Amino acid sequence: MRPYLEASHGNPSSLHAGEREARAGVATARRQIARLIEARPSRVFFTGGGSEADNLAVKGVALAHRERGSHIVTSSIEHPAVLQVCRFLEGMGCSVTYLGVDRDGLVDPETLADAITDDTILVSIMMANNEVGTVQPIKQLSAVAHERGVLFHTDAVQAAAKLPLAVDDLGVDLLTISGHKFHGPKGVGALYVRKGVRLEPLIHGGKQESGYRAGTENVPAIVGMGKAAEIARQSVAHVGRLKRLRDRLHEGILGLVPDGTLNGHPDRRLPNTLNLTLPELRGEALVVALDQHGVSLSSGSACKAGSPEPTHVLLAMGRSPEEAHCSVRFSLSHETTETEIDTAVEALTRVLRELETTIRFLPCK
Repeated sequence: MRPYLEASHGNPSSLHAGEREARAGVATARRQIARLIEARPSRVFFTGGGSEADNLAVKGVALAHRERGSHIVTSSIEHPAVLQVCRFLEGMGCSVTYLGVDRDGLVDPETLADAITDDTILVSIMMANNEVGTVQPIKQLSAVAHERGVLFHTDAVQAAAKLPLAVDDLGVDLLTISGHKFHGPKGVGALYVRKGVRLEPLIHGGKQESGYRAGTENVPAIVGMGKAAEIARQSVAHVGRLKRLRDRLHEGILGLVPDGTLNGHPDRRLPNTLNLTLPELRGEALVVALDQHGVSLSSGSACKAGSPEPTHVLLAMGRSPEEAHCSVRFSLSHETTETEIDTAVEALTRVLRELETTIRFLPCK
């Protein structure tokens, strides 16, 4: 990224030398992203992040296809970047069906088939859940949508660099990724749009990104995302090691909390995600205590953000509010080491010994 911050800081839409260098950097990044998802570079469009790409996909279809219908189908465990967009569109006159999931977090293709109507214009179901890691049968789900002539979008933000992504094999019409989820810079994402799919842009004012997103491109961030995507393609081949580390962590925690239970599908799950309910252990308190020992994780409750509500994902999967409040999520990366896994387990051992009376479950106030 440095050359595009220090020297080649031209506008890629202009014609003189500095701008040609910037334009070339964006073009290279577009090819690198395209190779990651096995798409044509001309069908990759840069955005300001995964949330914006989700917004462009869902709102863009809804606005561009109003003459055909106004019904959208999604799942009850989507990222807020999809769920809140759907709720916004409901206020604009669209109807939305929120599909339930089983206890492992899976959407049933038959349930999707039953939900599609003649008025349906889009199905949006994430490829892998950001909280529990469950991987959806996207190929089957997209086939169900296409049988009824309905467009299919998947939020693949969590899946990039952890699972193979091939848009033609998945059968998707739109696919979202975000740079920072595979060690690229924050504030940049991309949306794949299959040729022939009509979208109404969210940002008007220029013809950048083939008219899908007006505004001068964030060249350094785009270049950084492209390079991260190039590296990420190599990482996908080593997910077996990541799974082994995740399972080592799982076994270590269960050795300390034997009645802990897994949230998410035991097999159809991201290799780097471990979400556990640890009975009588308050998730937010564990997050704070482990952070003091240098271990970063997240809880299954939104209490830390000032809300008493537990996560919608675990509730949709049939967990009780108490179970959700007692849930924590550990996330690994391709850079995680065995030593770090062992250190995390040792830290949890100390926390349970030192703070046992203070981290037992209490209702969220």
